[in-house]
Amino acid sequence: MTDLHRRTFVVTLTAVALAPAFVCRAAAQPANIAFAKSELTIESGGKKLHFNVEVADTDERRALGLMYRTNLAADAGMLFDFKHDQDVAMWMRNTRIPLDMLFIDAKGKIVNIAQRAVPFSETTIPSAGPVRAVLELNGGTAERLGLKAGDKVIHPLFKNS
Repeated sequence: MTDLHRRTFVVTLTAVALAPAFVCRAAAQPANIAFAKSELTIESGGKKLHFNVEVADTDERRALGLMYRTNLAADAGMLFDFKHDQDVAMWMRNTRIPLDMLFIDAKGKIVNIAQRAVPFSETTIPSAGPVRAVLELNGGTAERLGLKAGDKVIHPLFKNS
């Protein structure tokens, strides 16, 4: 059984055990997967903060995410699109850099933030309710910029855009 098949099996079992939670990440080495890029804005504390994000909008892209990367620009991130609101759980398997995870509902409201997720950890990090997307930024970005639950994310993915 290949790592990808083993991971698919584990995700299936985990998803059944945590239903309706969704666990995202894969154990396979990165394939030649391309991500669409777009701009995203977070409105927080009267400021508009701009980021250049890659969009993980398929099972394959969501499974790879930011795994194996050794750095991420300060104004960069990855936006995981789950297509509709659902409970989501992320993890850091094969992810080498600490990340902040912003869990966002379909209207673009940040539901909760997990700060400084530990590289390589397989501990699941859950949303605090149904979300449409997760934005991963460099670890410490949320604290540095004062981001908080309730802040607004503007991107074509969300109904507020």
